[in-house]
Amino acid sequence: GHIVDRKSTIDQYRPDLKSFEQVYRDIHKNPELSKQEVRTASIAASHLEALGDFIVHQRIGGFGVVGVLRNGPGPTVLLRADMDALPHLEKTHLDYASTKVVTDPEGKSTPVMHACGHDMHVATLMAAATLLHAAKSLWSGTLICLFQPNEETAGGARAMVADGLYEREKYGIPTPDIVLGQHVHAIKAGVVALSGGPILTAVDSFEVRIFGKSGHISRPDLCIDPVVTASHIIVRLQSLVTKEVRPEDFAVIACASIHGGSTANIVPDFVDLKLSIRSYRAEVHERLLAAVKRVVLAECEASGSLQVHEPTFTTIMHAPATINDINNAATLKTVFKGYFGDNAIESDPLGTSEDFLILATACGAPYVFYMYGCVDAEQWEEAEKAGKINEIPHNHSAFFAPVIQTDNADGSGCFCTGRLDLFGQTVRWLRGYWFEGVTTAAAWKEG
Repeated sequence: GHIVDRKSTIDQYRPDLKSFEQVYRDIHKNPELSKQEVRTASIAASHLEALGDFIVHQRIGGFGVVGVLRNGPGPTVLLRADMDALPHLEKTHLDYASTKVVTDPEGKSTPVMHACGHDMHVATLMAAATLLHAAKSLWSGTLICLFQPNEETAGGARAMVADGLYEREKYGIPTPDIVLGQHVHAIKAGVVALSGGPILTAVDSFEVRIFGKSGHISRPDLCIDPVVTASHIIVRLQSLVTKEVRPEDFAVIACASIHGGSTANIVPDFVDLKLSIRSYRAEVHERLLAAVKRVVLAECEASGSLQVHEPTFTTIMHAPATINDINNAATLKTVFKGYFGDNAIESDPLGTSEDFLILATACGAPYVFYMYGCVDAEQWEEAEKAGKINEIPHNHSAFFAPVIQTDNADGSGCFCTGRLDLFGQTVRWLRGYWFEGVTTAAAWKEG
């Protein structure tokens, strides 16, 4: 009886989904890098203002947008979507593919692509806000819709908090009782993956500059070659996880960028490396941070680089591990299972990282972060039969192209369900929010 009632309610308050499909296509075609999300933020803010009743704050911690809907007594639930895109050349060949080229923070020209699904996150939260506003007679409490900038460098959540997100004398955003976040993921569309405990790794990324002494390559006796030093560092770092971390602990150390020199016959004065460390356990993470610096210094000493200058370390990304609140995750899992059935599954811990949790830990609130699928069901099943799941483009791939018909809807549905179950009339409020997304998915599929 409950399922019928919920579906009836969703049918009554469901917004026109075509408009949100257009929002998604538009944002995908017009991506913006971290700290440059002017247009996307304006779209989100304008939507909340047009709904009415939301108190909308803009330019928090950069281009952050927050809409607060106070709807009587009851719990306060914060729903978060990130907005930024990546410096990546899109190769999806979609009719709404990005062809944008912009100037990055370092002054370099770069293509831009929504290769991580943040465009979908924005559209789903806008849809969820629309549904919950329309159905406000069915719930009581306070809804916070937060559109976060600069997730890709893990700086946006911290910047919003530092800018006074929860300070009464500044923005006065009410302290949430729980914070919910979700992410589109390269799993079968219609599937929702959630688990309690560790779900995303801590991350520290930094740029390391290795110094040398420049000169002609025919006179190595007069030079100190930072390219060779950097090469030894990269190779040596690969042994840290295998030789200094217990086999049952997850950890990754990677160098994804190396730049130095400008021509074939000059030894350069320096080489820049971009390194990243990821792990779940704080003690493992701290040990690896120290080990990386130890290796860099040791190789610089062995090569004579220290005679020129000590290596410099500049942090470019930092975020703690995301560890879902056990009790609230269990509540959401029950709700998701009730609607999605077998499509509600356990989520394996992922090696990726997020700064989402800072929105919760900064005010002492519990949080839950989960994934929802975006791969066309037929494509997934064919790949599964052929043993080629790993060939499906995943997040950060130049070919990453979420299927519209299902994932946007499931996203807004999950948000709505989660939101309503955590409210005053607990199950009723949250489920209303979540089921809207599910219905959205079904409607898009039929359309």
